[in-house]
Amino acid sequence: MADSALSTSGTEYTFGTVLTAMVTPFKDNGDVDYVAAAALATKLVDDGCDGLVVTGTTGETSTLTDEENLGMFSAVLDAVGDRAKVIAGTGTNDTRHSISLSTRAAALGVHGLLLVTPYYNKPSQAGVKAHFEAIANAAKLPVMIYDIPGRTGIAISTETIIELSANEYIVALKDAKADFMATTRVLAETDLDVYSGDDGLTLPLMAAGAVGVVSVTAHVATAQYRAMVDAMHAGDLATARRLHFELDPIQRAVMTHIQGAVAAKTVLHWQGVLTNNVVRLPLVTPTEAELEPVRADLRAAGWDL
Repeated sequence: MADSALSTSGTEYTFGTVLTAMVTPFKDNGDVDYVAAAALATKLVDDGCDGLVVTGTTGETSTLTDEENLGMFSAVLDAVGDRAKVIAGTGTNDTRHSISLSTRAAALGVHGLLLVTPYYNKPSQAGVKAHFEAIANAAKLPVMIYDIPGRTGIAISTETIIELSANEYIVALKDAKADFMATTRVLAETDLDVYSGDDGLTLPLMAAGAVGVVSVTAHVATAQYRAMVDAMHAGDLATARRLHFELDPIQRAVMTHIQGAVAAKTVLHWQGVLTNNVVRLPLVTPTEAELEPVRADLRAAGWDL
C-alpha cells in the first residue's frame, strides 16, 4: 500500500504509522526461510503496513546468528525496501555487539534501528542512556528505542527518555510499558514519535498523541490496523473505536494465551500465509489444548480457521 510514511493528515513520520514486528519464518529443518520472509513482507506492505520491524523480539532475534539477522534485513529490503521503512532489530544487552550489528545493518541500507533496553544486566539509568547513545552515534541512523520492562527486567525512566530525545538520531519510542501517565509526559515534553508497543492500547495511546503502532497482531489483521490508525489520524473516533472493538478478540487470540511469535506463526499458518509454524528452542510449538482458547477468540471475531 504505502510508498511513504504519511498519515492521512499529511504529516510525515520517520518510520510510518502501521508497523508489523515481523516473525522470522523457518524451514521445516529450522533454517531461516528468506524466501518466505520476503513473501510475508510483501503481503504485509500490500495489505497496509508502511513499516516493518525485522528480527525484533517477535522475530526471535535472540536465537539468530548475526549472519541470519543480516540475511533477514537484506531479504526484506530487497522485497519492500522501496515501499516501506525497514527497521532492523539490532539491540542486545552487549553494547559493543549492538554497535557491530547496527553498523553492519546500516551498511545494508536499512532505514532505521529498533534498540531494546539492555536486558538481564540491569544497568543503571546512566548505563541505559549511554548504551543507546553509543549505538545511535555509531550507526548514524534514525533510532526507535524500545521500552518493555516486562521482558527486559528494567524500565527506561521517563527522565531518561526525555534526555535521550535530545540525541539527533533517537527519534521514536516503542512504548510497551503500559504506564499511561509516563507516556503522557513523554508525549508532552519531547518530539519523539511514540508508537504503541501493546496492540490493545493503540487507540488510547493515539488519543494522547502517539503516531501509530508496532504490532504483532497486524500480521493477521493488517487492514484493520491500517483503517483504525488512519481513522485516528483523521479524527474519526467513532470509526476507530468500532475497529478497536473488532480487533479486540483477534488481539486476545494472538497476545494473551501463548507467546506472541508462536501465536502469530500459528495463525499465519492457519491462514495459509506460512507453510509451517516452526519456532526455535526455547520456544516450542503449541499443543492442541493451548490452541483451543486461541481458536475460541478467533471464532468470537467471526473467523473460522
